[in-house]
Amino acid sequence: MPAATTLSDGTVDATTSLGLATLAGLFLTVTLGAIVPVVPTGAAVSGVGAFAWHHDPLLLVLVLTAGAAGAYLGDLGMYALCRVGGRALARRLRWLRDDDHLGAVEERLHRNPVQTLLVSRLLPGGRIPVLLAAAFLGLDWRTFLVANAPACALWSAVYLAVGTVGGSVFAEPWQGVLAAVVLVLVATQAAGLVSRYRLKHPGARS
Repeated sequence: MPAATTLSDGTVDATTSLGLATLAGLFLTVTLGAIVPVVPTGAAVSGVGAFAWHHDPLLLVLVLTAGAAGAYLGDLGMYALCRVGGRALARRLRWLRDDDHLGAVEERLHRNPVQTLLVSRLLPGGRIPVLLAAAFLGLDWRTFLVANAPACALWSAVYLAVGTVGGSVFAEPWQGVLAAVVLVLVATQAAGLVSRYRLKHPGARS
């Protein structure tokens, strides 16, 4: 990536330092990953965050913004598709695989949409059921747009924090990026395994 450019007034051109292509790539990756869940969006935010830490900590604001904006736009796309296509489209796209617990999700969403969306964004496998429930429940567009904004911002901040830790621990940028990505992938897979185990064994306790 290009080095930071110092402007005439002595400030650093943060966009040039991190690279427009990198920020755009992060935004597109997170947007796509919100619609196609196999894309590791959290790892992408953490990796770019680790890289940004080595260049200029102020750039972390741009990474946070790109990650949150991509997550928000992707969620909006999935929500809109489910509002229009309903359960049939959700099943066709393999978003909807289990109707059993959607009822409970709808109840929580109806009581407190902001809290439910916040929690769902941070739990592996929790985002899609909540988005589907919101769409099928017919949650008001304005409520969804307002409630999902802090959820996406918090999600981006959490994964950015992981990347920042990775970047601060290792001396070389590539080491921090690799550590952050591996950590996120391992944690996500582990949490996913635990979640699937609990769904198959409702009586199990941690």
